[in-house]
Amino acid sequence: MNVYEQSPTLRAQTVNFPSQEIGSAGAKLTQVDYPMTFQSVLFYKTEKGAQKETLEAPDFFVDLNLDQIVDAITIGRKEYNLKPFFYDSLNDLDAIKYRQEIMQDLENETLLERIKSFAQKMITMRRYLKLTDSLDYKYHKEGWLLGAVEIYCEAVNALKEDLIVADIKSRGLLGFREYITNYIVSNAFASLQAETKKVKAALETVKYCVLIKDSSVTVRKYESEIDYSAEVEETFEKFKQGEVKDYRVNMATGAGMNHIEAQVLDFVAKLYPDIFLGLDNYCAKNGDFVDETTSVFDREIQFYVAYLEYIAKFKRVGLSFCYPRISSKSKEVYDYEGFDLALASKLITENSPIVCNDFSLKDSERIFVVSGPNQGGKTTFARTFGQLHYLASMGCPVPGREAQLFLFDRLFTHFEKEENIKNLRGKLQDDLVRIHSMLSQSTTNSILIMNEIFTSTTLKDGIFLSKKVIEKIMRLDSLFVFVTFMDELASLSDQTVSMVSTIVPENPALRTYKILRRPADGLSYAISIAEKYRLTYDYLKERIKS
Repeated sequence: MNVYEQSPTLRAQTVNFPSQEIGSAGAKLTQVDYPMTFQSVLFYKTEKGAQKETLEAPDFFVDLNLDQIVDAITIGRKEYNLKPFFYDSLNDLDAIKYRQEIMQDLENETLLERIKSFAQKMITMRRYLKLTDSLDYKYHKEGWLLGAVEIYCEAVNALKEDLIVADIKSRGLLGFREYITNYIVSNAFASLQAETKKVKAALETVKYCVLIKDSSVTVRKYESEIDYSAEVEETFEKFKQGEVKDYRVNMATGAGMNHIEAQVLDFVAKLYPDIFLGLDNYCAKNGDFVDETTSVFDREIQFYVAYLEYIAKFKRVGLSFCYPRISSKSKEVYDYEGFDLALASKLITENSPIVCNDFSLKDSERIFVVSGPNQGGKTTFARTFGQLHYLASMGCPVPGREAQLFLFDRLFTHFEKEENIKNLRGKLQDDLVRIHSMLSQSTTNSILIMNEIFTSTTLKDGIFLSKKVIEKIMRLDSLFVFVTFMDELASLSDQTVSMVSTIVPENPALRTYKILRRPADGLSYAISIAEKYRLTYDYLKERIKS
């Protein structure tokens, strides 16, 4: 038994480090200290990454079901704390393009697997380090620390080789590749790696014997005693008849060490004082060995890995994703074959069909007025519009075969919610207060989404108030999705576009969930509206009886 036997077998790992474009893979490397300035694979502008992270989800997350989407993306990755990355959209086109490039690089399955392998090894390394905090015995702790450093060094080297052979085109990963190449030949890493190999090699020369007699234990150096096990096997070989059962038991190597083993190890250290002094000095010097940029990369790259793994299940059922063109000037937006990610995830689980929809705005068009029967997909359409723009603003591929979207400054939503008795306001007043707050903060570059507002007042008053809201937004020239039963609002001006949720012509009670660009026709949905408000003949008859 020696100090290293108390730690698990350590094998080569894969690791990633930030970089920029490098030259030939066969170029000779010189051990020097490089100025390594690479900061992030997530933030193109380094000062953006340095800002305080947003810890709370935006107000519109629940309305758009983005909370469900982010929960699904980040599940199983708690240690990376990824949610803050999804709570903050980008407002710079080049920063968005920077992420899109990396995401496209990682669609290479081989490279993605290398990154995932690196991540797993870094998890193992962190577990080793965490274990050292809970162990009681000095040399036991030092053995696990040595193992953690070895994993780290081997991982960094392996990843560098993986990135060199990968077909990388993104600025982020090219920069990271240069960083890791420079880091490996830096004095700091080269010394760490050389010292690790030296200490491990020295420990592997430690050999000793444990002599147990009655209640006493003696530890002394191994003196080349004869191993009689080979002679015993040879003697009994002639009695062997066919295959025999192997009764040997492989004892699992655990992390624990009892007090007797610890005392034995202390005795061994006294037998080899120079070797164990070298281990002491090594651990004292290299307690904080993980490169900060590497640690940041290890976390940030999971933003891409998690999202790509999340959308893979949609692609497997034939749904399309694309990298949208994004403009900060043109409000001519469109998406073909788009869908609500949260709803689609639920439908896949239920093995139900998923309906995709198209939309487009051109020229002076800015507003979608979405009408049609209840439960026909109108709210889902509104959520899809918001999800697409938000995900695009984070540099992610979005649902759809092809898309062009607008780079907004702020996104606002107003969806139906229960009346809050604590604020002493009625439903209508609460709606007006919320909408006033939205409009006072909105600019020409904002996106607004409202879902069935003013349902607590009369139809006449609802139309009047809705017109006032739409007129305000038209003056702002903002993008706006308005879900309503008030068909009169669908043709207010050339800025409005009527979208209608459709039904099966032969059976108006069945919904197609297709939202089509066409004039509103309230007569087609009179029964559906009456059913919503329990005003059909059957409902009225039932109420009269009661």
